Amino acid sequence: MTSTAGLVARFTAVGLAVLAALVVLLAMATRKAGADQATKAVSEVALVTAKGVVEPRLDAQVVAGDPLALRGFDDAVRRYVLSPMLVRVKLWDDTGKIVYSDQPQLIGTRWTFDDHEVDALRQQRVNTEISDLSQAENRYETGYGKLLECYVPVRAATGQNMLFEVYFRYNAVDQAGQAAWRQFAPISLGALVALVVLQIPLAWSLARRLQRQQREREALLRHAVEASDAERRRIAGELHDGVVQQLTGVTYALDAARLGRPDAQRQTEVITEAAAELRSGIGALRSLLVDIYPPNLAEEGLVSALVELAGGLERTGIQTNLDLPDTDDFPEVTAGLLFRAAQETLRNVVTHSGARQVDIKVSVQDGTVRLVVDDDGRGFDGDLLAERSGGGHFGLRALSDLIAGARGRLLIRSGPAAGTRVEVEVPVDDPGADRR
Repeated sequence: MTSTAGLVARFTAVGLAVLAALVVLLAMATRKAGADQATKAVSEVALVTAKGVVEPRLDAQVVAGDPLALRGFDDAVRRYVLSPMLVRVKLWDDTGKIVYSDQPQLIGTRWTFDDHEVDALRQQRVNTEISDLSQAENRYETGYGKLLECYVPVRAATGQNMLFEVYFRYNAVDQAGQAAWRQFAPISLGALVALVVLQIPLAWSLARRLQRQQREREALLRHAVEASDAERRRIAGELHDGVVQQLTGVTYALDAARLGRPDAQRQTEVITEAAAELRSGIGALRSLLVDIYPPNLAEEGLVSALVELAGGLERTGIQTNLDLPDTDDFPEVTAGLLFRAAQETLRNVVTHSGARQVDIKVSVQDGTVRLVVDDDGRGFDGDLLAERSGGGHFGLRALSDLIAGARGRLLIRSGPAAGTRVEVEVPVDDPGADRR
């Protein structure tokens, strides 16, 4: 059996593995959220720059590519737009021609728009994407490393739609994601670690409970095996000491009568005595059959089964008084529980009590069927019952668990030299209905 510490260690290891996975997912989600926020901020900077600096300076001369006008436009770009983070500017007309760039070699070149650029122009909205530095258009940006492009639609003074494109260093976006993770990591990690730590005592308690239940199941299994062996020995003993001895006596009596040539009166006495012994033996065998193979309660009914049990008790020399209801219309589960309770109780009476009289009563009131078994035996105290249950005598305890599972209860009242009363109460409706 795995130890409690081993089970808790296994649970903790699984918890730490799940914690590590959650930390990775949380880090990825947090950094992505930070990067998305940074990208949005970059887009807003590009939009403000386009509307506040670029668009007011897009006169007809700049659009036409006049060198003097472009020189003035370039001065404004280098003064108000370019920065250590914003490293490249391109101004496109709607035909794909670069009207202006802070990289002079690009001015006047023509390129095919990609989907992001076309969408920005047609939908008149800001778009962003990671720069593809392998394109010929971006050959002058390869020295900057990873870049983020922003496309902002602008309108020239001539009414022509144009596209303002800026390139930002991507490390600003990375730094924003890392900053977001650093901000939320202590709280998130602390909460997750606290959750794992708080679960350890619960895991310890559950592990101990599982082990206790496993030990009880193993003990019950051992008890079932031992009880089966004991029951076989008991039945063999009863057969040997009872029916076998009776049949042997009948055989001797009949053989003696056959060999001794008795008169008619003696023959009648021998036959009468033999018949009585045979009837007694048949009764004992019927009692054993009830023990070995309980009656079919669905067909015979609880009352008939209890009468049969009481008959077996009578044959052991214990006087039995029955007080049973006229009706026998009990659900099969209810009848089975009551029969098992009566059988176990009467078995204890024969084995332990030394009783001379037993009263068995079954009554129905307010939707509950009640079985009461009273004996006038030697009785016992409660500590003795607990000691027997703890030492492996699980009959009454197992029976109590079954009855409790059927929404019933088992009560045992006893005292030294005061006899014993066993009471069982079970709902008349199907007690297993709420468990299905």
